[in-house]
Order: sequence, then C-alpha cells, then structure tokens
Amino acid sequence: MVESGATGRTGAARHHDSAAKHVAGSAIYIDDMPEPPGLVHLALGLSQRAHAKVVAMDLSPVAAAPGVIAVFAARDIPGKNDVGPVIHDDPIFADGLVQYAGQSMFAVAAQTVEQARTAARLAKVTYEDLPAALDIAAARAMGLELEKPQRMALGDSAAALAKAKHRAKGHLVIGGQDHFYLEGQVALALPQEDRDVLVYSSTQHPSEVQHLIASMLGVPSNAVTVEVRRMGGAFGGKETQAALPAAVAALAAARLHRPAKICLDRDDDMVLTGKRHDFEIAYDVGFGDDGRIEGIEFDLASRCGYSTDLSLAINDRAMFHSDNAYSLPDVTIVSHRYRTNTVSNTAFRGFGGPQGIMGIERVMDVIAHALGKDALDIRKANLYGAAPRNVTPYHQTIEDNIAPEIIAALEEKAGYRARRAAVSAFNAANSVLKRGLALTPVKFGISFTTTHLNQAGALVHVYADGSVHLNHGGTRWGRAL
Repeated sequence: MVESGATGRTGAARHHDSAAKHVAGSAIYIDDMPEPPGLVHLALGLSQRAHAKVVAMDLSPVAAAPGVIAVFAARDIPGKNDVGPVIHDDPIFADGLVQYAGQSMFAVAAQTVEQARTAARLAKVTYEDLPAALDIAAARAMGLELEKPQRMALGDSAAALAKAKHRAKGHLVIGGQDHFYLEGQVALALPQEDRDVLVYSSTQHPSEVQHLIASMLGVPSNAVTVEVRRMGGAFGGKETQAALPAAVAALAAARLHRPAKICLDRDDDMVLTGKRHDFEIAYDVGFGDDGRIEGIEFDLASRCGYSTDLSLAINDRAMFHSDNAYSLPDVTIVSHRYRTNTVSNTAFRGFGGPQGIMGIERVMDVIAHALGKDALDIRKANLYGAAPRNVTPYHQTIEDNIAPEIIAALEEKAGYRARRAAVSAFNAANSVLKRGLALTPVKFGISFTTTHLNQAGALVHVYADGSVHLNHGGTRWGRAL
C-alpha cells in the first residue's frame, strides 16, 4: 500500500499490522493459543457410506477408549441439529441417515488430540445402503435437483443460431478443487456465565457462526460471542464450512462446562468439508466470418453435493459470468443444480464466476480455430461496445467499459504479435514440446447477488489520547495488500 505524504511524495511504505509477525512466525492462530485448564480435545466420527440408513450405531467402544470423557451425537444437541447457512438441510450430526462418505456422525471429547482421534474410529455402525448419485450424470438420471433449472435469455438465440453462417457445438468438463488453506478448520470454545459461550473460530463469517451456534444450543444470539483474530487462509472454505467444527466445540463446552477445542486432522478436513463446484458446460454457438457471435446457448450443470449450502448463489453467479467481457446479442443460458451424495460443495474464490467464464473462453478458442484466426482477434471482435452491443444477458447496460482500450494497450506493450509468431515457429519445429500464449479479458461482478448483503457498518471509538479502537464485522484470511 502507498499513500501521499504531506510533502506530496508517494511510495511511503505502510506495513500490514501483522506483517512482521507473519514473517517471524510469531502471529497467533487458534491452535497457537495457550490451552486453558481443563481443556478437552474433540474429534469427529465420519460416515463410511455415501448414502445409507443407519440401522445401528454402537458408540460404547468409543466411550470406553482410553482418555475419552464424553461422546456426543444428534440426540445430545439441545436446539437445532443444523448449520445450513440459508436452507436448513445441513445437520451437524447425521441422524438415522448418512448422505455422503465422510459426513459427521458423532464427536468424541478426550484428554488429548490423539486419544480423541483414535477413539473416533472405534464406532460400530450398521448401514443399509441406499441408491447413491456420485456425479452429475447419475443425479441427472435420477432427477436430483436442488431447485428447478434457472433460465436467462436476451433476444432469440434459436433464431440467431438457425441463420448463422457458421455453427459449432461442444462440451467441456471442469473439475472441482480443494481450498487447502494452510490453517485447517479449528475452533476453541470457552463456557461463560449464565449459559454464555465464547468461541474462537477460524471463520470468514463470525456472525453466521454466532447465530448457528445459538440455534444449536437453544440460546439467544447474545449468549454467543465469536471472535476471529486472523485466519491462515480460507479461499471461501471457511465461509460456511467453519460452522460445524465451531458448533461441535460450543456443544462440548456447554455440556461439559469445560473449554473444548477441535482442530481437524487434514485428511478429515478434506473429506468432511466442501470444495469448488465441478461443472459440465454444453454450448451451441453461431458466428459470422468476422468471428462475431450471432447467437449462443449454454447449458450449465454443477455437482452441488448433498445439501444446498451456497450452491444456488454460486450457480447464479456462473450464469452471470457466462458472457465474461463479450457481447452476446442473442443468448440463452440454462443452469441445472444437481444434488449428489457427495460432500456439499461450497464457496471458492470466484464463487462460480470462473466456471462461467471458462465456458465462453472455450467458445472463443473454438471460433478462432474454425476460422483460422488468432484467438485475440476473436476476443476483440466480441467485446462489449457501443449500443446495442452493451447489454448483458441479465439485461444490465454496460456504462463504463474500458476493456477495448486496455487490451489494445497491453497487446502493444507486451509485444503480443511478435511473441505469438515466435510461439508458432517453436511449435512448428517441435513435435513434442509445445508453447502457448493468450491475452484474455475478465469482467467480474463484485457485489453480492443478494441485494441486502451489500452493506457494512463499523463502530469507532476515539480516545482522549488520540488512539482509536475500531470494531467491524470484516475478517481477514491471508490476502496480500
């Protein structure tokens, strides 16, 4: 970060207040906090089936294991057995039915981390397997959708496709991705007076965790305090997924009247928590000799997992970014949100936008290949421009568009044409090793698609000595300034 000083000089360094601590390794994360007296350590027992009735679950071997203090299951939750952020379909502990392999079934409180993790694997569970949909194809065949397909359209795509001189169809598959934040999911809960609880949670959304814990304990929200000093990475993986471990820690603290901590083993973390949504995208595009798109249809399908989580908004954003920076005068976009017996996929950097952008960028390359033109020329030909080429598929008018000027400047400054020629020469001379070069624009919406979320507030105390205390609801999870 730089700022102008009183002398007008720019470039004065303004260090992040934790930068030195991060470099020195002295920054305090939840797992670095001194353990309070009487602390119990928690581990989760996870399902071994993707979709099954739980016929019997014998937890007596777990309770009898060395160091075990208590075992908690769905029956021990005093309030709501749920941590769903919007739609309440995400149980803390599976209750009679498991819906993905790795789903939380119970928690173990023990004297040490090792004792808790060892005991959590001793449960004797009898399952009755049910039909499971593990991928988009199976979910489509079984009709498993979180909601009806969503449709977005501008103009008449069918008519435009029918009269286009050139036409191409295709299909691409986009895999999922694990967040792999450096700091895993972790929470420390401390019982307070009058049934209150203080929870230190590695979460991007402390107020949501607060409300979900209160609902789980059956207490008012003001009885729960959630604090976040810093996170060791998140990338969206701690927006909703931090709620379950925080709730489990709060439950143990409330029931045992002792501090309780859960720090998920990395393997359990990766099995238990959601990922980036994998997508399948089919396209049908019509275009002219100049490479301009005249009509296009997209069919998006995503694997959402067993619960709703944030999938509806994520898939909406994929639709909103299926145009990227390009004018699509006659377009239809259809989105399918499939429920599967897999971990519930969740927020991930870009929140569905990257998947939508991937579809249209693939189309740009397909058109370039079909016409024997440089892909940058196709991209430039399709950029948003003057009316009527300034209306998005969601009917927003683009009023501030500097993409053409930026791309032209970058093309020249980067020596794009010369470098592309060098790449072509290299590829012609080498049958195995190949090189590539692309200049690709991105238009990305930065607001929440739910309008009322686009707000913020802060409480500022200015003390008599001139120091300032700022309270706000924002969190920081590792991005550089």
